[in-house]
Amino acid sequence: MLSASLPGLGQVYNRKYWKIPIIYAGFGTLAYFVNMNNTEYQKWRSAYIARVDGNPNTVDGFPLHSTDVLQRAMNYYRRNLEVTYLLGVALYILNILDANVDAHLMDFDVREDLSLRLQPMGGHPGLPAGTTPAGLTFTINF
Repeated sequence: MLSASLPGLGQVYNRKYWKIPIIYAGFGTLAYFVNMNNTEYQKWRSAYIARVDGNPNTVDGFPLHSTDVLQRAMNYYRRNLEVTYLLGVALYILNILDANVDAHLMDFDVREDLSLRLQPMGGHPGLPAGTTPAGLTFTINF
């Protein structure tokens, strides 16, 4: 819940301080690309609208480009802007999931004495004499 309210706060709670700069570098990079793609989209959008508005007094800022090129450039930057927003949402969700997984694994035992031992099973006291069952015994130490 802490990372949902402020990205990186869950990592502080889990004492994973080294992850905080990575999270904010990701958000900073995405903010840069949102700004750049929005600026380019608005530029090409206004050029396209000026071209197709039908007003002869409108000054065309891109006389060397065709209308099709203006429209493709506008759609390209709009799509990049939308993808950047989706990446921001994905980074936000990954931040929350990372803090949640770290919090759940905080109490997980990773000591050196965890072991699993396999050995053949010997005779059993409740069996008749002379019979030896075949089997394995699993012993888990933790």
